[in-house]
Amino acid sequence: MAEQDEKTLPRDPQARKGRPTPKRSEAEANRRSRVTVPKDRKEAAKQARERMRAEREKQRVGLIEGDERHLPARDKGPVRKFARDYIDSRWSLAEFFLPYAVLVLILSVTRVQSLQLLSTLLFMVFFVLVVADFFRLGLGLRRSLANRFPGQHTRGAVPYALMRTLQMRRLRLPKPQVKRGERP
Repeated sequence: MAEQDEKTLPRDPQARKGRPTPKRSEAEANRRSRVTVPKDRKEAAKQARERMRAEREKQRVGLIEGDERHLPARDKGPVRKFARDYIDSRWSLAEFFLPYAVLVLILSVTRVQSLQLLSTLLFMVFFVLVVADFFRLGLGLRRSLANRFPGQHTRGAVPYALMRTLQMRRLRLPKPQVKRGERP
């Protein structure tokens, strides 16, 4: 009944849209300029490339700024945001893995036999420590996700977060939104 009453009521003649109605010639010119139909296949491909370039630029800026609207699908959602914040708020050995691997590579090229052996041994020890750190972080994140998002789909968040730990903090995308030691 109430819906029928609302439909039968006349519009308020004083209601305004906030801007003047454009002249017909202006509206037609505006409509023509917005919709540009490509003349040939080459032009269509060029326009498609431009649209894709603009979309990639939006995603890149979204990754840098952490803007949820422009993030790629793999980074969207509250579960992924929590996983990123959880990892970014903690220290982990895994983020030093790549610089350490480069150091070991340099040491293994030297002609000193004892340095080569020592670097290989230290690399193996560091690798075991990184794996143990992965288990510690993964179990903690899994527990936090279960407490924070009970009954929600959190599949894939732990591997996503663990891959993030392998990147040095300065190079992570989306950029870290929390400081170390803060609660996510």
